[in-house]
Amino acid sequence: MESLKLRRVAIDTYKENVVFLHRDCELYRSEGFQALNKIEIHAEGADELVIAVLNVVDDERITTPAELGLSEQVFAQLGKAEGTAVYVNHATSPESLASVRAKIAGSHLEYDEILAITRDIAANRYSKIEITAFLVACSVTGLEREEIVSLTRAMVATGERLDWGESLVVDKHCIGGIPGNRTSLLITPIVAAHGLLMPKTSSRAITSPAGSADTMEVFARVELGIDRLREIVKHERACLAWGGTARLAPVDDILISVERPLGMDSPGQMIASILSKKVAAGASHLLIDIPVGPTAKVRKRSEAMKLRKLFEYAGDLLGLHLEVVISDGKQPIGRGIGPVLEARDVMLVLENDPLAPMDLREKSLQLAGRILEFDADVRGGQGYFVARDILESGRALDKFKHIIKAQGASPKCVVSGRLTEDILAPASGRIAAIDNLQMARIARLAGAPMDKGAGIDLYKKLGEEVRASEPIYRIYSEFNADFEFARQAAEIDNGYRIEKDET
Repeated sequence: MESLKLRRVAIDTYKENVVFLHRDCELYRSEGFQALNKIEIHAEGADELVIAVLNVVDDERITTPAELGLSEQVFAQLGKAEGTAVYVNHATSPESLASVRAKIAGSHLEYDEILAITRDIAANRYSKIEITAFLVACSVTGLEREEIVSLTRAMVATGERLDWGESLVVDKHCIGGIPGNRTSLLITPIVAAHGLLMPKTSSRAITSPAGSADTMEVFARVELGIDRLREIVKHERACLAWGGTARLAPVDDILISVERPLGMDSPGQMIASILSKKVAAGASHLLIDIPVGPTAKVRKRSEAMKLRKLFEYAGDLLGLHLEVVISDGKQPIGRGIGPVLEARDVMLVLENDPLAPMDLREKSLQLAGRILEFDADVRGGQGYFVARDILESGRALDKFKHIIKAQGASPKCVVSGRLTEDILAPASGRIAAIDNLQMARIARLAGAPMDKGAGIDLYKKLGEEVRASEPIYRIYSEFNADFEFARQAAEIDNGYRIEKDET
């Protein structure tokens, strides 16, 4: 078969292998290639072929008829210089797609079938359409308990796994759904200051205005390789990093990249996602936070108990000492929603500032206390007081500063968005309800988390009195289009329910 010259096309296709072929290329015509076909690419001197989705172009500035253009991800995976001779052919479908079709039909999948799917996803043999089919099948037909454990194990098996050489390695995770809930950035330095090992790897936001990694990135670099992670944790007893660059359960990051635009977060997939990252990061003891509220991800306590049992079942089979806390999810935690505003709240708590949001402080101390009680030297019921002493003494703030320095302070000073709008109370009364989903939606429309300065600053929380036309929160945005989207959404539904004064 005739060869083509490799050409690097500077396009980031974000976790999907995409290549570009000119419409006038002789191979395009003779081999019957079509747009969105998957093709195999083999380079001279390469041991393995690469599979990618084909895009067809008409502009020779992108690629000429004698070239094959590679997006950034494919170029990095192939590992060959521009101009290298490459050969292309129609790709055969991964055998594991038969298991995806079986899952769509409602079948139970065994571990070997799920492992084959995850290996093919990790090797970029699946298009995003095929990954979406797998995710939708897992969501609609549901994952049985054994399938959740199998998916967790399979995602761990397709990436790196850390071993810290210690019997007690702690971690914490919240299932999400509550804006502003940045307890991890407070718990980690408290626990590390006590001396426990807590290598905290977090995800970026899926459907929320910020994940822990997004907020931590306001302070420090979070994209750290495994060797750097090991060095930081060795010296500081903790880190606050994004798990993606460390290749910890990398299939999970690929699945999340598809889930994010779809707004998907099914229970089985969520449990496998959380536990695979924790097992890969070397955790032995894990605390799970499940907030419950009318507009939280989990609406009823009965649903939380069911989820708790699934976590405990999977954790037991995976060798994790796992405890679950069911917390109050009726409203956002803290005042800020969005990376910069949440970062501000974190620092106010660490600095023991009287203006610090007390709900964020109290929840962080309660959860940190539970984790400290994993330590045999901390008596049951005393963890909260140990955590409080560490915070009030300034030791947690010192540890947080050391973690920032070790990871590398953020090169950019990010501030709140320049465009602001105060949303006013339509009537006088008492704040009776705050819609978590709507507040998160408005903050995302404002630009969070991609624009770290975007978000919402809450002035009023549940139970507080408000006067008509008094500000209840402020929207921050950087770009006019985002600002208008957020303003319009707040005008239609500001997310607050006010019980009017009877007088």
